[in-house]
Amino acid sequence: MSDLVIEPQRKRIKPDWLKIQIPVGENYAAVKHIVKTHKLHTICEDGKCPNMGECWGAGTATFMILGNICTRSCSFCAVATGRPNEYDRDEPKRVAEAVRLMNIKHCVITSVNRDELKDKGAGVWADTIREVKLQNPGVTMETLIPDFKAQWELLEMVIGEKPEVVSHNMETVERLYRLVRPQAKYERSLEQIRRTKEFGRRTKSGIMLGLGETDDEVFKAMDDLVEHGCDVLTLGQYLQPTKMHLEVVEYVHPEKFRMYKEVGENKGFKIVESGPMVRSSYHAERHI
Repeated sequence: MSDLVIEPQRKRIKPDWLKIQIPVGENYAAVKHIVKTHKLHTICEDGKCPNMGECWGAGTATFMILGNICTRSCSFCAVATGRPNEYDRDEPKRVAEAVRLMNIKHCVITSVNRDELKDKGAGVWADTIREVKLQNPGVTMETLIPDFKAQWELLEMVIGEKPEVVSHNMETVERLYRLVRPQAKYERSLEQIRRTKEFGRRTKSGIMLGLGETDDEVFKAMDDLVEHGCDVLTLGQYLQPTKMHLEVVEYVHPEKFRMYKEVGENKGFKIVESGPMVRSSYHAERHI
């Protein structure tokens, strides 16, 4: 009989720098009321974003269109996976009205993946951008969009509505793609960023750290993004949303995030947001 004793894995203790602000205040309550009464979804709630208290307290939110059930099963994401219901064609008008009521100057919108639809949801995306701009003259916009399964005519349908910033997150380094994003492709996401840049839009992407990536792998991802025309990069700490999702391999120290910011800026990004609590829409108004 072997003398080998396998010890249970020790649970990683979340460090002090990852303490989350408790949602409170009048602005938070007002945003929550508008989202609820307009029957809207936000990635803040569905994605369990740690910055929800800060952002909602400041009177802003990231709207999530096309429902709150995603057709993909990324192993990091808290959004529910399954077969979505038919989407709501009235949703673009409700999003636009919520933007007006919240007096938002810079609007951030994302969506679930709707791979089961013929147009992958691109029609609702275009309608939403158009309606928000119609009801809110002068508003600027960031759209965090899916990859539309590389059907580039659908990408052009969306970015043809000319949102000021078009974001598409890489999420992780190339080696970890099958583990983290099993239904996505590293090269496909890079190609989307290149095509978006060629269309004349400001481009943006984000990467989570703490999943077991090495410094060299992060540097390579940076090089690939710069080569494909990415203007803005966000780097933040991955946090396990439930026990069913990937475990955190490392809580990356703030000093390393500062190092990554300096490296990224030297590589040619126009803006690098890098810190444990940074998320793709964090301080998005600065990225115009």
